[in-house]
Amino acid sequence: MRYTILTWGCQMNEHDSEKMAGVLREMGYERSASPDESDVVLLNTCAIREKAVDKVFSELGRLRAPGRGGEPPILGLCGCVAPLEGERIFERFPWVDFVLGPRGIANLPAMIEAARGRRRSIDVAHHQESVLFPWQLAERREGAHAYVTVIEGCNKPCAFCIVPKTRGAEASRSVEEVLREVEALAASGRREIEFLGQTVNAYKDPEGRRLAVLLAAANRVPGVERIRFTTSHPVHLTDDLITAMADLEKVCPHIHLPVQSGSDVVLRRMRRGYDRAGYLRRVDALRRAVEDVEVSTDMIVGFPGETERDFADTLSLLDEARFGTVYAFTYSPRPGTEAVSLPDEVPGHVKDERLAAIFERQRSIQERAQRAMIGTLVEVMLDGPSKRRPEEATGRTPQNQIVNFQAPGREPGDLLSVRVSAASAFSLRGTVVS
Repeated sequence: MRYTILTWGCQMNEHDSEKMAGVLREMGYERSASPDESDVVLLNTCAIREKAVDKVFSELGRLRAPGRGGEPPILGLCGCVAPLEGERIFERFPWVDFVLGPRGIANLPAMIEAARGRRRSIDVAHHQESVLFPWQLAERREGAHAYVTVIEGCNKPCAFCIVPKTRGAEASRSVEEVLREVEALAASGRREIEFLGQTVNAYKDPEGRRLAVLLAAANRVPGVERIRFTTSHPVHLTDDLITAMADLEKVCPHIHLPVQSGSDVVLRRMRRGYDRAGYLRRVDALRRAVEDVEVSTDMIVGFPGETERDFADTLSLLDEARFGTVYAFTYSPRPGTEAVSLPDEVPGHVKDERLAAIFERQRSIQERAQRAMIGTLVEVMLDGPSKRRPEEATGRTPQNQIVNFQAPGREPGDLLSVRVSAASAFSLRGTVVS
């Protein structure tokens, strides 16, 4: 029996797909290269933006065609779209066999068995115990890097965000349970660990221990060379976390800290819980404490009521904050969120123009910063072959910058010293010197 998992979305979704793949392996399934050659097809979906949902619906339409042997595969809609659509999926796409939310992965075998018996099923509950999924089952991607979920769900009231509805309230694993997973991954040769959570720095285990404590414990695990964590909220960039980043040698000097807007007016409408000055104070405290730290961010343009003055504030924030990377998107109304009912919708063409302006401004900032690195030595952990040039290797610096280079005979996980010889806004190129 064969399966295919199609994945959209963030690192959490990618790791959820690893968990589902492990469950299917335990059931005797083998991975297939194509849905057309599969007995089970799972769509692990993202609902954060309307375009992502449209892609899922388009794929569901295509999967109506017969699969291997002329029989349609068992088809499951999984991930963040599942709790939003629920029973409606069966009305719109009657060939879907089951609907499974992101916190119900442990129930996947029962869903598949029901589908074999021609019974539809649905599980979109926000199971609190989902955080205790047996991590030993996860079928990890190849390489030296591994994801580790430390907290599920989100309690933030952001007006634009669907995540609390799709993933439920926060639930954290214990430090001891996370360490067991980290130790097992290190023993299997994984050298870089990335802790995951919708708001990872809101982590608080049943004993009340915060992320800084978890990082300190993971920092002592033999075999682990680098530790990352994604995604953080500015409100939880606390002094103890900054100190941990400064003092723990394995914790990478990089943080993804979504700001969403540079306008205080928009930030209040978004219900983000901080203002521009407060955000910049936290970033400044981080940069004073952590040498060569890199900050990346998310931005939304065209939020309801965003004026030209508001957008000018966002553009000026790019110059002031000097982000290493910016992931920017036009505002996409999501059903059931507070922002759907807000007045003063920004026209689509204005959103597109503002998005293009963000990209243009940030590209020039990144190009200057990257070119300043030409001639310097950087430490790179080799990830594997480059996607664009398979004859080359690619890796990342501790600051999460992409570096491409020739590395015959080197293996994923190797730490290399690379002299930068060329730079673009999005990557570096260099030569291994040791």
